[in-house]
Amino acid sequence: MTTHAPQNRHARGFGLPVATALVMGNIIGGGIFLLPASVAPFGTISLVAFVILTAGAIALALVFGRLAERHPRTGGPYVYAREAFGDFAGFLAAWSYWITTWVSNAALAVAAVGYLDVLIPVQHSTAATIAAALVLQWLPALANLAGTRYVGAVQLVSTVLKFVPLLLVAVGGLFFFDTDNLGPFQAGDHSAAGAVSASAAILLFSYLGVESAAVSAGEVKDPARNVGRATVLGTAAAAGIYLLGTLAVFGTVAHDELVGSRAPFSDAVNSMFGGSWGGTVVALAALVSMVGALNGWTLLSAQTPYAAAKDGLFPQVFATKRRGVPTVGVLVTVVLASLLTVYNYTAGSQRVFEILVLVTTFTATVPYLLATAAQIYYLLSGRAERVDRRRLVRDGVLAAAAFGFSMWLVAGSGYAAVYQGVLFLFAGVLVYAWMSARRTRAAGTEESGTCAQSYSTSSVEGR
Repeated sequence: MTTHAPQNRHARGFGLPVATALVMGNIIGGGIFLLPASVAPFGTISLVAFVILTAGAIALALVFGRLAERHPRTGGPYVYAREAFGDFAGFLAAWSYWITTWVSNAALAVAAVGYLDVLIPVQHSTAATIAAALVLQWLPALANLAGTRYVGAVQLVSTVLKFVPLLLVAVGGLFFFDTDNLGPFQAGDHSAAGAVSASAAILLFSYLGVESAAVSAGEVKDPARNVGRATVLGTAAAAGIYLLGTLAVFGTVAHDELVGSRAPFSDAVNSMFGGSWGGTVVALAALVSMVGALNGWTLLSAQTPYAAAKDGLFPQVFATKRRGVPTVGVLVTVVLASLLTVYNYTAGSQRVFEILVLVTTFTATVPYLLATAAQIYYLLSGRAERVDRRRLVRDGVLAAAAFGFSMWLVAGSGYAAVYQGVLFLFAGVLVYAWMSARRTRAAGTEESGTCAQSYSTSSVEGR
């Protein structure tokens, strides 16, 4: 008993408030603070994409809530896909979601550096920028290695703090709203449908995290009840803040200035109150928000490989857990995210954030599609819980909407993102072949041992 006390002290289950904060903290991360500038080139038509995206995100949240009632275990989409369609589908969900998490961490670090530069000039050289991005990734990783108790505390505090700048801009910006700042409704060479689809593909990054409570279900108290509630509450609250905040930034920062902005929320506050003090406060709060998001995403990045490793679909080393945290998963993820960050900065791209965002958009849709397909499978095969017909119809409509929504996002990701995402995805097929061969060999060895033992026993009995 005494031996396990320290581990239990650092590993603590998440209640509904912390689970909701995990969802909100991962959704409201770096995306919202940078994305108004990323979608400004498409014009205000991107706000239409935001509305459609919000409806799709809430549909996904409700689907995850239903699936979590059936399978309240760590792993989220991986668990749902594997239980419905077998090992290979489960592996694809786990692999693609794992890619999403560590590429997202790299994108979050890039976004955080933009706001850090408002406080401390770090973007004067590539080396300083890379160093800042790496520090911002490794600090949350160290918090994760300290245990789930500290992960939950950091997540709750950072979620509360991030509301300050968002509410300041979302509510205060309405009093300073100027329609002349909105710019054209449809900018660039895209058609209306193309602009909405392309905007949504970028904006999806700001909604990644809907599945956070489901992925960490094993660490949530009473998961069958709290995962669904936390998912819906966190997503709905984030969606309301997103829509108001983006509209306020569009109306307070001139369109031409917003297109080139590196810290749009800081620019919005400076425009509202004059000077630079407001922008500095927003930059500080945004930085706290992004560090909190990195804290939560680092945990998620280790949870799915952990669940897959327990089932023999990922290398067994990922199943190592200390203080409630899969430590190897955390370390591997932060190393990969760091390498990707260095590569993207040294490759000379001027749109690092957008490139990383679009890759995660594609890879995130794979587990989303498999999870919603699993829900459709349960409903059509009659394996759904015995409920009234109206609920079955409602669940079917939600699952179909979430599936169609995810397919639409794949189309909007663009050829380059799909190409890179498919390369990441196909690389996983080799890993699956390796793990399947190991499991088959191990099963064969075990069967041979059992047969030999049975033969030896029968020989003795024959004598």
